[in-house]
Amino acid sequence: MQLPYSDELEIQYLSRLFDNTSECYKFFWFQAMMTKILEGSRKVSYEELVDEMIADAWYMVTEYHLNLGPRDTLESLVRYLQEVSQIRSSEKKENIIRYLRNCNDKEVLRRKRVLTKNVPYRIQAPFMNNIKGKEWDVSENELIARINTESRLMYYFDELKGMRTNIIISQDWFSYIHKNQEIVKGWLQYRMIIYLQRRNPSVPGIADKLYPPQERKLEKIQKYWKVVLSLQPVTEIYGHQQLSEKDISIDHFVPWSYVAHDEFWNLNPTTKNINSSKSNYLPDWNIYFPQLAEIEYLSYEMLWKYETVHKEFEKCAREHLNNDEIRRKVYREGLSFPEFASALEEVIQPIYISAKNCGFKNWIYALDEKGE
Repeated sequence: MQLPYSDELEIQYLSRLFDNTSECYKFFWFQAMMTKILEGSRKVSYEELVDEMIADAWYMVTEYHLNLGPRDTLESLVRYLQEVSQIRSSEKKENIIRYLRNCNDKEVLRRKRVLTKNVPYRIQAPFMNNIKGKEWDVSENELIARINTESRLMYYFDELKGMRTNIIISQDWFSYIHKNQEIVKGWLQYRMIIYLQRRNPSVPGIADKLYPPQERKLEKIQKYWKVVLSLQPVTEIYGHQQLSEKDISIDHFVPWSYVAHDEFWNLNPTTKNINSSKSNYLPDWNIYFPQLAEIEYLSYEMLWKYETVHKEFEKCAREHLNNDEIRRKVYREGLSFPEFASALEEVIQPIYISAKNCGFKNWIYALDEKGE
């Protein structure tokens, strides 16, 4: 992806920023710096930047279970913070940053400082041909003094004061990023996707997992199940509660935070409370998949029996059934229950196993009700 040319700046060096990236820090540092630039700041502290980095990585680690790198310091800090803070994986970014500003946990503070030992300096290495090899292995004070003598960098440093150290962003780079923000954002996203896909080769929908989870648009699916309910009683699969039109919620059997899609075959109706309780856990396969197959087969039978149901199914299919092969395999007319259940299992089970291998936890509703 090509970055916009500039007569004043060394854009070829910016384009090489992530050429040698074995860990994720550079991406998050640059993204945090962009955030502050677009907020209008040219002088930004290590503390502000690291808090942004943690908040940006929060969803990838806690909600989507992405691997950020081998023994990654940022990932381990996010996991530790989740343990000590009990912040929800889907918490708003501003609340995470507010917590970090007021956090006095010594281990959190120590780990935050570790994040500033290398990345503020080494990220600009493509701009600095004069610093090579062991010349990087000096004290932070010496490194700052050396870097501050270089010309045409993205930013420079004021006096080293731990987490209160400031970077001062060049006016030319500040203006360039403001002017070309959409292209630069797209370039950064593209490079992050490549990096994360390499670290998470079996995980789908990486592009949808760079940012906080959004509310799902499942109105068509919900309307479909309401039509089914109007013709026949339906009992949801987790708590065996009979559904009503007033209390129906659409659940992703394998959590959306893993699949990153709203495909028809992974969606089933439940109550709002149960869906909230399930959150982004994996329902126990042995208990719940047979029940999922039964409720989905009931839906399948009705779409071929009732024209009104079939019409709603077709409306859903245009948006929520995007694989023609799966449609032929699972929803073609004339399947017996064993044939349907086997076809559905072939589609869902590999994704379920992959999600489990990525760290999504097993869930049983009866135990959850007891608070165990």
